[in-house]
Amino acid sequence: MRETIPAGPNAKRQAEKALTRLQNQVDEKRAPRTSATLDQLLDRYLDVGVDVDPNTRGDYISKANKHIRPFLGSVAVARIEADTLESLYADLRRCKDHCQGRQYVQHRSVHEHVCDEHGVRGPCEPLDPNCRKCKRMCKPHQCRPYNASGVRAVHYILSGAFAAAVRWGWLAVNPAQGAKRPSLPTARPQPPSAEDAARLVNEAFKRGVGWGTFIWTAMTTGARRGELCGLRWKDLDLAGRVMHIQRAIARDEKGRWMEKDTKTHQQRRVVLDEETTALLAEHRARAMAEAEGLRTTLDGSGYMFSSAPDHSRFAHPGAATQRYERMSRSLGIDSTLHKLRHYSATELLNAGVNIRAVAGRLGHGGGGATTLRVYTAWLAEADQRAAPAPAGRMPERPATAIDGTSAPVGDRGDQDQAVASGPYVQIARDLRGAIRCGAFRVGDLLPPIKELARRYSVAESTAHRAIAQLAGEGAIRVSRGRRPIVIDAGGGGTQSPGVLQH
Repeated sequence: MRETIPAGPNAKRQAEKALTRLQNQVDEKRAPRTSATLDQLLDRYLDVGVDVDPNTRGDYISKANKHIRPFLGSVAVARIEADTLESLYADLRRCKDHCQGRQYVQHRSVHEHVCDEHGVRGPCEPLDPNCRKCKRMCKPHQCRPYNASGVRAVHYILSGAFAAAVRWGWLAVNPAQGAKRPSLPTARPQPPSAEDAARLVNEAFKRGVGWGTFIWTAMTTGARRGELCGLRWKDLDLAGRVMHIQRAIARDEKGRWMEKDTKTHQQRRVVLDEETTALLAEHRARAMAEAEGLRTTLDGSGYMFSSAPDHSRFAHPGAATQRYERMSRSLGIDSTLHKLRHYSATELLNAGVNIRAVAGRLGHGGGGATTLRVYTAWLAEADQRAAPAPAGRMPERPATAIDGTSAPVGDRGDQDQAVASGPYVQIARDLRGAIRCGAFRVGDLLPPIKELARRYSVAESTAHRAIAQLAGEGAIRVSRGRRPIVIDAGGGGTQSPGVLQH
């Protein structure tokens, strides 16, 4: 161990202090046993110190190569302190490209390319967001902060590497433990609305029965896209109405699709409803008929969703994601395939399903902590239904007239039944009754969402669910920016095949 003190009038005194500090470190057994750099530590850690699946390992390598090695790779691990790491995190929060305030042209590729494909005429004035050439042209760099989850991932890589160094005797103290950990990003899932979900699944069936079955299954089970692509026919128990999820399709370190364990390395059983069971039974019957027509067989090892005649090849999750995004864009809906998982979770929570049951169905680890953190925003409606529960044990209150005099208490049976069914069900029931009795005729406009919410003393999202239920039944038509209009004086109640029910 050595430390150099610069020459000066106080050099001797500073050298004595440094000597005392180094001796104390030796006495406390905190002296490092290596002069290895952070690059060498990361190489060793990613080789033998971390046990993760290939896809995660590839993500670790990518983040280390871009955000850690260029700036701290040559620094000796013994010289890295907590403030060094916090400076790196602060730089990432300012700009994920580590520009350090430099002005330069950010090229779209490191390979040889044409910066502006418009040619001699130059780019559009102003830049057209729908122009492919404007999108592809190289532009001046603009600082964009690294998202909170990415900064936390960098912290966890460094923390794991330094923890391994402590285990191996390279270091005595993990500097990442003293660094302020980046804050947890706020979860803001944006599942499609009930109306948009119905439009999506109907459009999927129009584009292909197999594709529609895939989207329906994603909505009703909440399975991840890789888990759906990894399902085999032997995982489906139609008699018991159960689906076993025990594998997923993901990329390896070289970007090739492969079969692996689920994200949380847990197998789970998902109970299916009658409609989903019947739909999957029809899907299997069609697959068997197609295989027989092509003189091949379909056994239990085949994948449920496959383009191969014998279902021997799994569907690629990336292709499913791209196909779904093209479909949602054609409908004018801002959605991704993963948001169908959010949709399933929020529908379960809004239906009053226990948080642990929802976590088990989605395959979340931590006993429901992740589910509660991510989907807390959608517990408001469940809380509204829970509010009448304590009052149910209270004695019946006396009814009071407007002038303050007591009035006889009427029959509360209908009211109790409506409360037990949920506020949005009561709103839908009242509107349906008004349509059937002629208070609202075909072509009439229903009250605005805000007025319904004010009239029933509920949140606007609850009134939206009531409108979505009537729209799903075919009683009304809803258009963006316009009030709902009555299209069926009978009040709905029937649906055509393939329409998602809510």
